[in-house]
Amino acid sequence: MNESEVVQGLHAGLAVFRKRPDDILRVAYSRAVRREVTSLAKWAASRRIPCQEASEGELDRIAQSKHHEGLLVATRPRRWLPAADLAERLLRDRGTCLALDRVRNPYNVGAILRSAAFFGVDACLLGAPAPHPGLAPVAVRVAEGGAEHVGLARTTDLADTLSRLRARGVRVVGADGHSPTNVAGYAFQRPTVLVLGNEVEGLGERIRAQCDAVVSIRGSGAVESLNVAVAAGVLIGEMTRGRPSSGS
Repeated sequence: MNESEVVQGLHAGLAVFRKRPDDILRVAYSRAVRREVTSLAKWAASRRIPCQEASEGELDRIAQSKHHEGLLVATRPRRWLPAADLAERLLRDRGTCLALDRVRNPYNVGAILRSAAFFGVDACLLGAPAPHPGLAPVAVRVAEGGAEHVGLARTTDLADTLSRLRARGVRVVGADGHSPTNVAGYAFQRPTVLVLGNEVEGLGERIRAQCDAVVSIRGSGAVESLNVAVAAGVLIGEMTRGRPSSGS
């Protein structure tokens, strides 16, 4: 599986099967999840896609981790949205998007994607000072399938990309714990990009300069701030408040 992206995790792997089965190249699973992957295994066999039951040790070796939850799905490289396509999607659907300014911890990224998918956020834009190699396997697993339900884009200059989105009519809202504007009750307009800053440093100055507004989460003051993934859940909930769900 070395030449392909390997999705680790039961829910993450099954989400690939549901959302982009044509990308699946190989499947390996443990005896412990045999029942859960029955449909996937039958589908793979019908298309002559390699699919095998493997020992936990073999799965550990392939994944280079013991936290694969018994399922590995090798896929073609994940497709990323070009910035222009991201703008078109947001404008067409009056959509919502997250932008991550140097948020690097894969557990946080995965948890953020899970919350984004839960609340129906349309896309997530990853910003980094160098080309982003893709989502870390840990992030995909922690997202519990969320990485397959949120459009993904990346940029090496987030400030410039946000500027281009603003020029197209997308509103940019930053999050900063010191902002006097309370996110509770804030009237988010759409299309909107909500920007979350680095876990330690917060929003960069160039990013802040592109924000039409900056909001904060009010707390008791007992601790200074929330973990970025927890904060994201609160902020996304406010941003999507009143938006019809897919089941309504």
